[in-house]
Amino acid sequence: MNEIIAIPIAAVLAWLNFVIIDIWMGLPEAPGVRGAKAIGESIEKRGGDLGGGYFKGNIVCSPDASAGTLLASCGYYGFGGPEGGLIAALFVYFGNRMCADPGYAGTTGALTITFIIWVASHFGITANYFIVGITIAILTIQGLYHPLSSKLIGKIARKMNRKVIK
Repeated sequence: MNEIIAIPIAAVLAWLNFVIIDIWMGLPEAPGVRGAKAIGESIEKRGGDLGGGYFKGNIVCSPDASAGTLLASCGYYGFGGPEGGLIAALFVYFGNRMCADPGYAGTTGALTITFIIWVASHFGITANYFIVGITIAILTIQGLYHPLSSKLIGKIARKMNRKVIK
């Protein structure tokens, strides 16, 4: 498949995968790991959304669905098939336990993206496109403008009935 078509599709799929899973698992609700509260409050002070800030803080401090998505994409590519994504999911699970993360967002993200890549590969969108796609997806949330992206995450979280716990 043409890269100009495959990369944006992979980026959208990866973005949806990690954002929906992380919100569903409650990342915008409360700081689940050490450091997430400080990041969330800092983003709120700069005009952002506290829930979106907690989301970002939880992502920075422990392997979440964005990390799971990236690692599974790399594992899938490196091993040449879904077994690489499954191995990556196992490592993400261990990473969550080492960070004392109470959730399984990273592991879930790794497992779901492994399945998504497997399906998409039948249409020519292979794991290498997902590596680029998740990098772009993470950049839109973590690397551009924190107040705006935190407000987007906060809005999506409220639509998914997630409430911020202060």
